[in-house]
Amino acid sequence: MPTRLSIFPLSGAVLFPGLQLPLHIFEPRYRALIGDSLARDRRIAMIQPQRPEEGSPLYTIGCVGHIGEIEAMDDGRYNLILEGKSRFKLLRELDTATTFRQVEGELIEDDFDETLSHAQRGGFEREAREFADAQGYSVDWDSVERLDDQSLINGVSQIAPFDGASKQALLEASTLSARCELLVQLMQFFGRSDGTEEIMTLQ
Repeated sequence: MPTRLSIFPLSGAVLFPGLQLPLHIFEPRYRALIGDSLARDRRIAMIQPQRPEEGSPLYTIGCVGHIGEIEAMDDGRYNLILEGKSRFKLLRELDTATTFRQVEGELIEDDFDETLSHAQRGGFEREAREFADAQGYSVDWDSVERLDDQSLINGVSQIAPFDGASKQALLEASTLSARCELLVQLMQFFGRSDGTEEIMTLQ
């Protein structure tokens, strides 16, 4: 069923179900958003705007988060941890009197029991090692190997150094398998840079 969601539209910030996103809230309208959320259900919907301009149209898929840990500062700012709960599909933006934007959305029922095949998991880890080596990242691969498929694929999708359009494509992938395949393609695409070229983006 459609549900009313208060949104935090932030370019480049993508939240996935089962993961956490630290946020520092300082703008008055988003401080109002947090206060309203805490008084109701502690939910905030993260979604990317299509352009950086104020009031820009939104992408169609975002993620609903639940405010977990929160620190309220004396000057009204907040530090908080947003815990991803469910992707949602944007149906329409609502005309409201609040300073923050609100939308009507439909929650997406993802299959959180889906796993990768051994070939997919192995291929992904090989590509991830090559990408990390090429970018000069230090990774604890023993810890990576102990992650379940959902935590691994969604976690890399959220923190990978890709542009906003690429992360949006990962969020919109309908299955874990499809997200894994796209993630491999993106690592191959971005991994072609030798550091002397301009930053590549996927549009």
